[in-house]
Amino acid sequence: MKLVKPKHRSEVVPHDLPDVIPEEITESDAQRFFAIIATELAPEQIRLVLTPEKVYPRQQGVMALHWHPEFVPMALIEQRINATFPNRKEELIIPTQHNMLMSYGNYSGVEVDCYSRGFNRKVQLLLHFATSRLERAGVLKAQLAHTRQYRASQLFDFIHTITNPVEERLDEAAGETGADAELVGFVRIYVQKINDLLDRHMDQVPPDSIKNKLLRDFFDALRPDYGDTVINRAQAFLKAVKEIVKRNFSPQYFYRTSEIIEEARGLGAGVVIPHPEQFWPILLADYDVDGYEVWNPQSWEYTDFLITVLNRKNREAGLSKRRLLVFMGDDTHLSEKTRPPHERDLLKVSREIGVQPPWSDQAIRKKLVVAHMDKHDVLEEYKARLAG
Repeated sequence: MKLVKPKHRSEVVPHDLPDVIPEEITESDAQRFFAIIATELAPEQIRLVLTPEKVYPRQQGVMALHWHPEFVPMALIEQRINATFPNRKEELIIPTQHNMLMSYGNYSGVEVDCYSRGFNRKVQLLLHFATSRLERAGVLKAQLAHTRQYRASQLFDFIHTITNPVEERLDEAAGETGADAELVGFVRIYVQKINDLLDRHMDQVPPDSIKNKLLRDFFDALRPDYGDTVINRAQAFLKAVKEIVKRNFSPQYFYRTSEIIEEARGLGAGVVIPHPEQFWPILLADYDVDGYEVWNPQSWEYTDFLITVLNRKNREAGLSKRRLLVFMGDDTHLSEKTRPPHERDLLKVSREIGVQPPWSDQAIRKKLVVAHMDKHDVLEEYKARLAG
């Protein structure tokens, strides 16, 4: 087995790395890889999915229009929802997997990456359907397949930035995180292994596993061997590289936002703009949408402002146009619920399908009630729109 000796250790930031690191793929590496891409849940993972961290016995209305099942079966998700909201009386629950249509009950949905040429940015749309309308969705499904394939290519850009070094990107990431040459060398060895494992076993890799977090999960699996200090620093460096890769990833090969909206509307879809503060110009684009997400666990700073903007837009439009609705998205990723407690991202795992606290915030609710836009109003009106 060939061994690579890491570069000279920094005296400023000790890493406790071993003197030699195996460059070739070991049996342990392969085991980690297959464990990470596995989609069949172990009994303990099933228990974690079925056991919500908190129960909401008083919540009677559940509206969940922005969440990601990932590889967790819908039957288990339904049981989790039942346990979380045991006394609910009304609901509108629609999954929005990234670039992949999925169904829950009588509804289907997807979160789509697309390109707004007017301000040259990748944006995202939430599309919601009555499932019965998808019999004619051949074109949309083909668009989503292309988008999913192109989005997956970002993982390989991420990998190759490290293994076939794009030095200016790595220098920037190292400067942001304080990573020295030794740590970068350690990361490069294992990212190369991941790349080689993907090459060898691509036919066994589920499509939903071909995403950037494959690297994060693999390095987390190295904690027993290298300890938290090393892996935390490696993860910080990887995250910085990922953000640089995403920043340089061309959006022009996504379908245009207007094209996706036109195709979706032809199928009777509802269209919602999620977390608009991630691409502010979209508020001025005047797309044909049902409304905007004004709160999201990662986008909550401008909730009050966005509600004010939507109210003003509705007043200016008068009765001649269908009003824009206020939405809130919990942006739950169900795979986070399957991770062992010591590996969980505390911010992500705290998200829960159907839990959006601002609906109950007294100051926000006061504004929404005056605009006839509280959760019950929005749920009923959006349901009616989806019914056609």
